[in-house]
Amino acid sequence: MNVAKPSRVRWFLVLWLFVLSAVSYLDRVNISIASGPIIDAYHLTNFQFGKISSAMLVGYGLFQTAGGRLADRFGPRRVLAAGVIWWGVFTALTASVPARIEGALVLFMAVRFFLGAGEAVIYPSASQFIARWVPVRERGIANGWIFAGVGAGAGLTPPFITYLMIHHGWRSSFWACSVIGFLAGGVWFLTARDTPSEHSRVSPAELEEIQSGLAITTDREPQALVSWSRIARSKEVWAITVSYFCYGYVAWIFFSWFFRYLATVRGLDLKASAFYSMLPFLAMLVCCLVGGSINDWLTRLRGPRLGRCGVAVFAILVAGIFLAFGSQVSSARLASVVLAGGAGALYLSQSSFWSVTADIGGASSGSVSGFMNTGNQIGAALTASLTPWIGDRFGWTASFLTAAALCVVAAACWLIVDPSRTLAPAQSALSTGAVALKKINRPNAGDVTPASS
Repeated sequence: MNVAKPSRVRWFLVLWLFVLSAVSYLDRVNISIASGPIIDAYHLTNFQFGKISSAMLVGYGLFQTAGGRLADRFGPRRVLAAGVIWWGVFTALTASVPARIEGALVLFMAVRFFLGAGEAVIYPSASQFIARWVPVRERGIANGWIFAGVGAGAGLTPPFITYLMIHHGWRSSFWACSVIGFLAGGVWFLTARDTPSEHSRVSPAELEEIQSGLAITTDREPQALVSWSRIARSKEVWAITVSYFCYGYVAWIFFSWFFRYLATVRGLDLKASAFYSMLPFLAMLVCCLVGGSINDWLTRLRGPRLGRCGVAVFAILVAGIFLAFGSQVSSARLASVVLAGGAGALYLSQSSFWSVTADIGGASSGSVSGFMNTGNQIGAALTASLTPWIGDRFGWTASFLTAAALCVVAAACWLIVDPSRTLAPAQSALSTGAVALKKINRPNAGDVTPASS
């Protein structure tokens, strides 16, 4: 066997994180597609159904930091596998609420709350995996693939759920989603390991390639976790958290209100609304991959300040321009395309958020990313109630202009972020990450050389 030829295990696992990311959004968005039959079967109002949708986001947001800490302490393999099983169970329970039971609304809210709590581990666990498995120079495209699953899952959910509802009823769609989750989680548990050194299929060449470019060590010795007080004192953490709050507000307009906006405000029929409402998610998928590639390329060429932060500033500002312009275009179909362009531009920056949390968090990247993602979910929950209120009170153009203004705030936050300022204690083994980040931060440095050299 040619031991000099590296294996590609880390990229298979990144691909499977893409699958798990898609499954997580399948389980989030499915209830909005099945909203009509559920409202009819349980005699709910739109306002009551909105409470069910918000319950998932509340559970998801509240358990972000806890989920991240679990991934830091117990590793991404077991924590993420347990999370997928957890949300598979509660996806199935969504379809198990009896039709003629008192308190159905409360039961639905409880089930969706716990579904969100289980899903809270996915991206902090993915961030911990990135910190342990993916060299600094490859983190942009790795995160791009993981978050492309958002667009894939959200984009494929409408036709998939609609088909199952038409042929087998709305309950069958939740059972199918549950089975898909169990299968995807089982594959992850069987094929993943917490560190590359534990994986029997990682060749010596790939192991050396990974370890030479990491910002943390990946041996079996327990790593000291960064304290919550240190995380809370970091201006980088607060800057990206505020930025991600704004990001979440803007992104969830597309997840929660775009279909209704096209149908009721722009006047598109059901078929046209279904088609054009898929465009933002397809744009997210493509732009996650493109943004991740650009992120890594510029980071290698000019350092993380431009590669991570510069890409985020540019992409989020462009998203704001698209949103402001698209909301005022008279043609409904052209407006749909322009607004979808805004969603795509926004997701060009997605890799920056999660690459920087892995860079500065090191062995505590799950905690740092969970803290950041809590801000995102607060923004998302705010969208659920504030966006339609602004639309009813001031018009839907004002709703999108509000989102565009938040894009400016989100971009400005990145101007004070320094990706080379890690949170690891100076005496810790994690401080070796400074070497990798300094090397990658040199202008015109070309390809990154091994951090241990």
